[in-house]
Amino acid sequence: MANLTGSWLAFRLGVDPARIESMRKAGELYAVRDESRGEWHYPSWQFDSAGQTKPAVREMLRTARAERRSPRELLEQKIGLVGGRRTKDLLFEGAA
Repeated sequence: MANLTGSWLAFRLGVDPARIESMRKAGELYAVRDESRGEWHYPSWQFDSAGQTKPAVREMLRTARAERRSPRELLEQKIGLVGGRRTKDLLFEGAA
């Protein structure tokens, strides 16, 4: 899966890059910090074909905030009673 830079994402969505940053800070977009470059990257799996954040991703981010947990922790959480599937597996596959 590709990681998108904030500037590329802003261009794609037709918004100011500051809007992307504000959405990340507000918990509307999931981002991973690239420490070597000092910039945020936005995994492409969180967007649908129209470029909108998938509802399941928005819900996961809301849950993380409400429970004071990191989104990464929720993404790595195992689901079901058997097997090694995680929340992020469903999001990657588009099943959520």
